[in-house]
Amino acid sequence: MSAGVSLKQSTSILMLELFMFSACFHECLSSPLDHLKGYVLTERGADAFLPKITPSAATQPFLPLAPSPLSPFTNSTVPELSGLCMLNFTAAQSLMSMTSIDCWAAFAPLLAHVICCPQLHATLVILVGQSSKKTGLLALNRTLAKPCLSDIEQVLAGQGAGDNLKQICSIHPSNLTEVSCPVKDVDEFENTVNSSELLASCEKIDPVKECCDQLCQGAISEAATRLALKASDLWSMDGPHVLPEHSTRVNDCKTVALRWLASKLDPYHAKEVLRGLTNCNVNKVCPLVFPNIRHAANSCGNEISNQTACCDAMDSYVSHLQKQTLITNLQALDCATSLGLKLQKYDITKNVYSLCHISLKDFSLQVSGCLLPSLPSDATFDKFSGISFICDLNDNIPAPWPSLSLLPASACNKTVRIPALPAATNAQSGLYNEYVTVYLLIASSMVIMMFLQF
Repeated sequence: MSAGVSLKQSTSILMLELFMFSACFHECLSSPLDHLKGYVLTERGADAFLPKITPSAATQPFLPLAPSPLSPFTNSTVPELSGLCMLNFTAAQSLMSMTSIDCWAAFAPLLAHVICCPQLHATLVILVGQSSKKTGLLALNRTLAKPCLSDIEQVLAGQGAGDNLKQICSIHPSNLTEVSCPVKDVDEFENTVNSSELLASCEKIDPVKECCDQLCQGAISEAATRLALKASDLWSMDGPHVLPEHSTRVNDCKTVALRWLASKLDPYHAKEVLRGLTNCNVNKVCPLVFPNIRHAANSCGNEISNQTACCDAMDSYVSHLQKQTLITNLQALDCATSLGLKLQKYDITKNVYSLCHISLKDFSLQVSGCLLPSLPSDATFDKFSGISFICDLNDNIPAPWPSLSLLPASACNKTVRIPALPAATNAQSGLYNEYVTVYLLIASSMVIMMFLQF
């Protein structure tokens, strides 16, 4: 599919770079952010197939997305706070800054599933957890939750984050309360659960091993079940028979347990633990919405009698998936399995992915064919290059065709090994050209907006 072809530095590229500079200069003089909520999405040509590449287990270098022309809009604005919220935003200034970068207005919808929303949820947990050291409570009351959530939005938006994060990440004032969990007092919490075991299991986690061993997740589930049982007089019965592990009340108590854990760690380490735990769930599911597959299935039917028609139809179908969001390489593996199983329900048994050269990258947003790393990562800000985030531009792993007899059960048992961490990347001239396309796409979009404003 979308080939990662290196571009040659040419006069046209240099001209576009100059256009980007002109656009950025013009945007510095105009109103910020309002017009930065659109994205440049590319359509792939039907013949833009990747060469068939043998999967490699070796970790390949990762590169940040091309420098963004958003750096002129980094001046913070003073937020208008309610004056009712007692959360200490100053003590969590570094955390709030990181969240505003991860949820930067122009990129928040694209990074929502993997970076922005996990970081935002972690921030809410840490803010309430840290406040419990003074209040003795692991939840806000319903009266304060609404103005506090509004203040959090104001602080983040003042540093460049999107102003619609509640909608993007499905955040509500209840995310700051105990909801249905019967325990929110710190002393009662510590008298109910084995707090020393919880802290020992979760104060430091391995983000790879934890998803498989679930040492910390198990301790949190056990603590949450004990808390939930406080609302019941059925203590004499076994926990599983009283309240299913995934019931609403237990899930609400898991949040309370995470806040207690965050109160025992400094904000940075709490964020690392929370993002590691969330990431286990992030990589379990494919976040893409699959449109009706009937046309592609019909074109690839009859034992794929017409290969060109089949691949054209698959190319068109996958191009719709590429307009949705950036995903991790493990999510891409899940998406490839999901799509393959849908095709197999139409009696398509031949490996369409191999036939049409569909790679894992083809399931992610095609600004650059970027797959995000499967381990937690953050966007970064540099005053010279703007906002960037890590992409794997060298991971051209062919999408595996699912076998009904042997499907990957979990991220701990994948049939295709995917690099999880980026290798250190030195300044290599050939690699810069691979991501200069994104740089130019953003630049050209800014140029168009500049001329439209005249």
